[in-house]
Amino acid sequence: MSETKPQFFNRELSWLEFNQRVLDEALNTTIPLLERLKFLAITASNLDEFFMVRVGSLKIMVDQNIVKADQAGLSPSQQLDAISQRVQKMVADQYRCFAQELQPGLSEAGIQQLTVSSLSDSQRSALEERFLREIYPVISPMGIDPEGEIPLIANQALQLAVLLKTQNEEMPLRLAIIPLGAPTPRFVNQSSDGGREYLLIEDVLSELVHHYFPSGDEAVIECTPFRISRNADMAVRDDLAADLMHEMEEMLDARKMSECVRLEVDASVSQQMLKMLKDVFKVDDSFVYPCNGPLDLKSFFEIAGSQGFDDLKYDTWAPTNCPSVDLTESMFTQIAANDVLLVHPFDSFDPVVRLIEEASDDPNVLAIKQTLYRTSRSSPIVAALARAASRSKNVTVIVELKARFDEANNIEGARFLEQSGVHVVYGVRGFKTHAKCCIIVRREPQGVRRYMHFGTGNYNESTAKLYTDVSLMTANEQLGLDATTFFNSVTGFTQPRTLEALDVAPMGIRSRVLKLIEFETKRAAAGKRGTIAAKMNSLVDPKIIKALYKASQAGVKVTLNIRGICCLTPGVPGLSENIRVISIIDRFLEHSRIIYAYHGGDEVVYISSADWMPRNLDRRIELLVPVTDSECRQKLINTLNTCLADNVKAKVLQADGSYALISTDDKALRSQAVLQKSAEDLVKHAKNYQATTYEAHRGK
Repeated sequence: MSETKPQFFNRELSWLEFNQRVLDEALNTTIPLLERLKFLAITASNLDEFFMVRVGSLKIMVDQNIVKADQAGLSPSQQLDAISQRVQKMVADQYRCFAQELQPGLSEAGIQQLTVSSLSDSQRSALEERFLREIYPVISPMGIDPEGEIPLIANQALQLAVLLKTQNEEMPLRLAIIPLGAPTPRFVNQSSDGGREYLLIEDVLSELVHHYFPSGDEAVIECTPFRISRNADMAVRDDLAADLMHEMEEMLDARKMSECVRLEVDASVSQQMLKMLKDVFKVDDSFVYPCNGPLDLKSFFEIAGSQGFDDLKYDTWAPTNCPSVDLTESMFTQIAANDVLLVHPFDSFDPVVRLIEEASDDPNVLAIKQTLYRTSRSSPIVAALARAASRSKNVTVIVELKARFDEANNIEGARFLEQSGVHVVYGVRGFKTHAKCCIIVRREPQGVRRYMHFGTGNYNESTAKLYTDVSLMTANEQLGLDATTFFNSVTGFTQPRTLEALDVAPMGIRSRVLKLIEFETKRAAAGKRGTIAAKMNSLVDPKIIKALYKASQAGVKVTLNIRGICCLTPGVPGLSENIRVISIIDRFLEHSRIIYAYHGGDEVVYISSADWMPRNLDRRIELLVPVTDSECRQKLINTLNTCLADNVKAKVLQADGSYALISTDDKALRSQAVLQKSAEDLVKHAKNYQATTYEAHRGK
């Protein structure tokens, strides 16, 4: 295979293979049952977003008659066809997993899905009374007039389609829709001794639907649950928007009425009913997905979180208080003495929160500058920033309103910050601000000093317990100068001058990565050691992939840990035989971005907010941060090496695009378990050391 004709995997199909690996966890019998159910719910949630964004985008391309092929050689229409075939199989596998493995296992363990027909007369009577009291007053059916305007059907909300027939044989069948979304419960719980029993809301409504159509002139002949997904790939032209927040609010409203890109129906639906639904939502067969089981598997997160049933869940892995952080001492004192590197969620995110909270209360802090991409509704960080502004500190926050599906939360948070006196900047025109950076400017006896936090994850204390990420807290002067220049450039909408330590997308990250790869390539070509290792969510960028192919051909050893999309083809003789790609799916979502290069023995290592994708490198504001402190650097290298050595939860990407379990005689190594134990052992060692250390009594 020629260097000039490298192979690429299609990004959409590669993502679907990632979702298959998540589904494989739901099928894994070594995992506790409720955790398997959670993985199944994750696959459904992932597919929801995939259809709204990726399929939505491809559908727009097809509608616009765009035929240009992607780097894998597939046109938009070919991609849609391939996606449809792959997803149909995935959906069938999802429901096979639910019906044949999870549901029977849960029933045996005391979590049982009931049917209305299985209830006793007294239970059925009580259910009907409850329905009439709590559900019937809330929900109203919507009649569908084929010749009139179709009422708004909510995106990805569960609905019940009802087919009605009049006594007049000449009258056509009539379609009505009953919305089953909020505030109606997805699961109607029944009293149970020691377990959990529930009915599905669609089963309850199907049984009692006659209450909505009491006229004797009509008969209900079919009830079918269904669900639609609408196109959410609706970009705001922020370069043309005079009021970005207003434009974002209008975009959110537009999503409610956008084109249907998927119709999910119960597999038992009649052809007559299916045709009517397809006509209403203007979808063809390729966008219809029959489901052999309950629709909206995402809602089973609730069942997976059932109270009790601890034997059906993972053992608790609590975040540890990293010994490098003294909870009794000022964060500023500690960071001034040494850089602090935290690996979440094994190391607690609390020190990051403490740093910003301490800054808000410290009278010597003059200013706080921070980026916010996604955060929680009740974020202590947002509260601390607001409190700092109320205390007359100069607080500037870059809030990215275009964080997909968090737009409403971010609008709400931005308004709160503005009302608190925070100077809020809504990102940069034409770009998303995805960088994770906080700068604290403090007056000290020696003069003004800057303290920084750089991260690979969001300022969200909730996801910090679920995602693997890295935090670097430092008072490094050069990083402080660069961070200030970066921040002022973003808020001032100016081109930043050359930075010394930091690299910023869209100007510099790709070129830095390419230089790192080129350096290793030249050394390998000269017969010296060349090594590249990296961890990220996705690898799509064709320039970087071609550079890695060239490096492999020169003899560079390339090892990549890529959780999701990978468009690079590894293990191809003459092209990529020196490249190994693994993907880890485990109890925590792999989210950190780490880059390592041997660099002639100097060993350089970076953390970043950016994946190696054109969107990150060309259309987002991102940061690439060097980790230079020797202890922090070694901790990061050890973390990366542990991930790359995983042979339990890791799967290896094959040259045909499939992923295979690792077959080895080596000792089993589950990277997340090793990192958790290492963090716990460090805490124990620190406590033991403290307990056995003698300190002389000091007199007055």
